[in-house]
Amino acid sequence: MKTFAAFSAAHAGCDEVVERRWNPDTVIATHTHSFAAKALVVQGEMWLTVGSRTQHLKPGDTFELEPGVPHDERYGPEGATYWVARTEKKA
Repeated sequence: MKTFAAFSAAHAGCDEVVERRWNPDTVIATHTHSFAAKALVVQGEMWLTVGSRTQHLKPGDTFELEPGVPHDERYGPEGATYWVARTEKKA
């Protein structure tokens, strides 16, 4: 998708769609979220680690996470931006 508006429209059924920008060389230790995430990297690069699997993600790459999945994130020397559609876990 070429625009945030198109990404948002494609994920209209999600609870929220946001743009996340990360500073260069940011490292986020292992954590979880209460929401499912479907994301598209649009700038920079990042490494997403779930268990023993690490994905190196660049512009155009996508990733998905289910609620409660432990993961860590590392961002490249230019930082990174991704668009993410979030859906909260229903009780």
